[in-house]
Amino acid sequence: MKKNLLQIWAFALPLVVTTASLAKLPAPSDEAKAKAAEAAAKTAWSGKVDGFLLCKAQDKVAAKFKTVKVADKDAKPAPKALPKDTKTSVTASTCTDPGPFVYTPAASPAVAAMPTAAVTLTPAAVPAKKP
Repeated sequence: MKKNLLQIWAFALPLVVTTASLAKLPAPSDEAKAKAAEAAAKTAWSGKVDGFLLCKAQDKVAAKFKTVKVADKDAKPAPKALPKDTKTSVTASTCTDPGPFVYTPAASPAVAAMPTAAVTLTPAAVPAKKP
């Protein structure tokens, strides 16, 4: 009995998995595409904010590390400052604040394809007024 049940499962399971993998989902609507684009923009912004906060924390730790005095003789001294001829500044922070989240949706392709001036009239096409 168990052997027959195992054989049925061994045949049915790959059949079900194959059928599910071949199924196609319908194309997303314009509204769903807009929501997905907004979610992607928000995710990118939150990544920038996380990077900014990490940069600020690293600057804070680096500043504290530079000001700590060596109390223990066995401890390693703080690293020497970079020579003045280097082009990078140690004190300058490279952290840039991304600001608040602002999402401006892109124009739809139908609107973007429309010309700005629907009709352009040439002087020859405009009828002359009679005095």
